[in-house]
Amino acid sequence: MDQTTKNLMVLEGVISIAFGIAAVFWPKLTIVTLLYLFGSYILVMGLVNLMNGIFQNKSNPSSWYLKLIIGAIELGVGVYLLRHPAVTFATFILLIAFSLIFNGLFGFVIILSEKSSSTAKTMQLISSVLGLIVGIVVLYQPISSGVAFVWLLGLYALLTGPILLALAHEATLKK
Repeated sequence: MDQTTKNLMVLEGVISIAFGIAAVFWPKLTIVTLLYLFGSYILVMGLVNLMNGIFQNKSNPSSWYLKLIIGAIELGVGVYLLRHPAVTFATFILLIAFSLIFNGLFGFVIILSEKSSSTAKTMQLISSVLGLIVGIVVLYQPISSGVAFVWLLGLYALLTGPILLALAHEATLKK
């Protein structure tokens, strides 16, 4: 893993932690504020994943293309949410749920296609499983959760952020 990829992973981890803190400590956000906060978060994550796919070592083409696909999906969702602030709550929840589910599924494919240490694969597996679980819970319990919905998103970001930081650190130690 080159230095640019590690730096992008650190940036992704820090952004996840910042979003998680905001979501957990501001649970009574209005839907518009949450939409802008999550839209900005997913937009930046999409840009980071696109850059990661572009700068990633091309020796593993399946992982490279997956990062580009994840980044494009996240970028599209982020732009849509920021350009359409009057989006309904149901649409917002569907976009979040599907983004998390796709991210989790692509994470599994990346685990299978990349050659990395067992520690890195375990951390990626945890992050992918969390994405799938949170995405499915949000998809099947969209409105009944209320403030718990915001906390669920925040806790997901607070758990995946440190995992990304640990993956970047583990890659640095491996070198």
